Amino acid sequence: MFMIAGLGNPTLAYEGTRHNVGFDVIDALAAQYNISVDIRKSRALIGKGIIEGHKVILVKPQTYMNLSGESVGALADYYKIDEETELIVIYDDVSLDVGQLRIRKKGSAGGHNGIKNIIAHLGTEAFPRIKVGVGEKPKRYDLADYVLGHFSKEERQVMNEGYQKAVRAVRMMLDGETDAAMNEYNRKVKPKEVKDASPDTAIK
Repeated sequence: MFMIAGLGNPTLAYEGTRHNVGFDVIDALAAQYNISVDIRKSRALIGKGIIEGHKVILVKPQTYMNLSGESVGALADYYKIDEETELIVIYDDVSLDVGQLRIRKKGSAGGHNGIKNIIAHLGTEAFPRIKVGVGEKPKRYDLADYVLGHFSKEERQVMNEGYQKAVRAVRMMLDGETDAAMNEYNRKVKPKEVKDASPDTAIK
């Protein structure tokens, strides 16, 4: 069994924000494979289903981002998930262009508080992850304000393409083709011209 955890913040106030792209990828997976993510367990919304023949648990922690590890760690322990081979964590990355992916088999938190908390609770950095680019923070913006802001209409179109790439990457990783997924999606793709890409007023 595989556990796929997308990170984000709960409540309607945070829907569609940069920090919630992990939730958005989980929603894309759930829609494509008819999995209902509506069971409450270990401070998360989870859904069980099948993706290309593999049993999966889709997870949206409801702890707020900085405490993601409390939920992910508890679920990994309950379902006896091998972090190195059966866990995939999906989250936002401000160092990548909008909609770009970067897949890693392991690594540090890189300043991401949600990942930092997961590492603390799992006791290891050795778990696969998919980073989804949300664009670099403009100089005039505070980082917290930026990631809690929404995408522009044009950026959202690019992000939707990124979510579908992430869905395909998940499928490859479930099939044991993580190296192939890295070769396919870690290549830097020249972004399409995005007009009015500045973030909107951030949610406080």
